[in-house]
Amino acid sequence: IKNAISFLLSGNMAGIISVLLTSLLGLPVPFAAVHLLFINLLTDSLPAIAIGMESASKDLLRQKPRDPKEPILNRPLLLSIFGYGALIAAATLTAYFVGLNAPNGGDGLAMTLAFATLTLARLFHGFNCRGKGSIFHLGLTTNKASLAAFGVGVLLLSAVLFIPGLTSLFQIAPFTMAQAGLIVVLAFLPTLVIQIYKVIRDAVRK
Repeated sequence: IKNAISFLLSGNMAGIISVLLTSLLGLPVPFAAVHLLFINLLTDSLPAIAIGMESASKDLLRQKPRDPKEPILNRPLLLSIFGYGALIAAATLTAYFVGLNAPNGGDGLAMTLAFATLTLARLFHGFNCRGKGSIFHLGLTTNKASLAAFGVGVLLLSAVLFIPGLTSLFQIAPFTMAQAGLIVVLAFLPTLVIQIYKVIRDAVRK
């Protein structure tokens, strides 16, 4: 339950931060309503379901009992939600400003790059929220549902970005292959930072 909450709230936190900062700066909104509906109804639901199918940790019975009075949204979980959300927001806003200031850019391209980066970053983020340990500790292939959720999510995003009828429906502006590569890099960076942090934290604890 906590892992699913962490995934959903940190992803939404990234969207809130992005909208809040652009509004404070007097800039055009980074997402259309249809973008947020797509993220919340389709790409978010799949990794959240996959997280619920994660196997129990092998050291479960060696962990200390949980305090029954402790709230679900405790301090460590809240800190991780804000931290993860800030990282994803930073990647999203970077894509937004690249689109806004590109030679062929403008409001439409900025919105397109921000939407694609946030969606893909949240799909990657599903792997971060599978458990407390790093993906190297959990194993990339131990939860087949998470791999399937990521694959289906990428296919849905690709359809929206490249299929003509859907591009007009989702207000997708034309973008270059270099900008597509930038989307992938920026979307992956938060997960890379989080996984490096988890590896270092696990090593220190050991």
